[in-house]
Amino acid sequence: MAKAHDTIAAIATPPGRGGVGIIRLSGAKAAVIAKQLIGKKLGKQNLKAREATFCNFLGEDGTPIDNGILIYYPQPASYTGEHVVELQGHGGRVVMSMLLDRVLALGARQARPGEFTERAFVNNKIDLVQAEAVAALIDSVSSQAARSAIRSLDGKFSKNINSLLQRLISLRTFIESALDFPEEEIDFIQEADIKEKLSACVDEIGKMLVRAQQGARLGEGLKLAIIGSPNVGKSSLLNRLAGREAAIVSTTPGTTRDIVEENILIEGAPLNLLDTAGLRDTRDDVEEEGIKRALNAASSADIILWLTEYGQKTGRAEQGLLETIPENVKMIVVRNKIDLADNKNELLEKNKYSTEVFLSAKTGEGVDALIQQLKTIMGLSETSEDSYMARTRHLNALLRTQEFLTKAAQSAEDKISLELLAEDLRMAQESLGTITGSFVADDLLGEIFSSFCIGK
Repeated sequence: MAKAHDTIAAIATPPGRGGVGIIRLSGAKAAVIAKQLIGKKLGKQNLKAREATFCNFLGEDGTPIDNGILIYYPQPASYTGEHVVELQGHGGRVVMSMLLDRVLALGARQARPGEFTERAFVNNKIDLVQAEAVAALIDSVSSQAARSAIRSLDGKFSKNINSLLQRLISLRTFIESALDFPEEEIDFIQEADIKEKLSACVDEIGKMLVRAQQGARLGEGLKLAIIGSPNVGKSSLLNRLAGREAAIVSTTPGTTRDIVEENILIEGAPLNLLDTAGLRDTRDDVEEEGIKRALNAASSADIILWLTEYGQKTGRAEQGLLETIPENVKMIVVRNKIDLADNKNELLEKNKYSTEVFLSAKTGEGVDALIQQLKTIMGLSETSEDSYMARTRHLNALLRTQEFLTKAAQSAEDKISLELLAEDLRMAQESLGTITGSFVADDLLGEIFSSFCIGK
């Protein structure tokens, strides 16, 4: 954790050549360092809060290093809650480095990655969800992911978390106050409507989990593996979905030996496509390695497209793979090459009500039905305007909270002792609190903020 007496500094803009480069300072000495940097004449004046001042940034010998804009944000009305100064100079790598060196020589310390946002968290300017939303917003790969991160940064995710936390605290207080009267436990549970209140909490955590999972998909995306026998059109389908010739298409079986990856966006959500080697019995060592990699890709995928040629029987290698697919992996059965079928229109009509998808990767007919199924699996069939930015740790915390709340609800239903009920609620509260930082260890904070940019 950052020490309050340190004044930190870092370049806050990407390295390289640009019109403007920004150096940010935060800490008790930020204003003092700024006044020393701009020289005696301006340095004797008090810095004006939140007012842009054009000035020279001077070196130790009094000669200008650069000139630009200085803005001072006195505590607590700043990003970090401390005194903050931003120096806006010319965006050259050398001049920014020279200016930062001068700031460090005047008494600042080089900031660690994410230390500005860490201080904002420590000083209660933002909670942990909002802090992580800053990084998610910077790393957004789509407009949908950016909007999801903004909603979390604005506090919508935190507001829902805190609302449920207050309900859990109220329930715990109510239950623990009754522990002094153990002979009245059963009547207490019935009269206090504990079961109904717990059921409402379970429903609420379920809704939050759905929105968080959707936000995670928008931010992190899903991995989709296309599997099937040789020459069923896997590479053609990859190219069709990617909108370009990303994979080699050939009538020669076994053309694809290694994994071909392509990233696409479906309604703003990233999807990582994996074209794999055709599954068949082979004595070719290279092709055999490609098939092994295809099986590994399938086992680690979130979605599998099992591609077959319409009317083709399932091969032995395919059948062996299908038996090993984990239950949590979504699979879409795709019947390709319907452009060669006599009943093409009838097959396209089937897409409206069948769990299978009939299409032609060559002509594009039926591909829209596949995309619709992918949108459903990715949670994009309905509006994603209620989704939150969410990371794996958020989802794990929500799942743990759901587990403890479900146990508590069952304890109330079975009229088990209030001590066990209170303990389940305590564990649920702590799990939920790790999301916003109400209950969080310092080593977790270090891990979270170390992934941030330096200067943020």
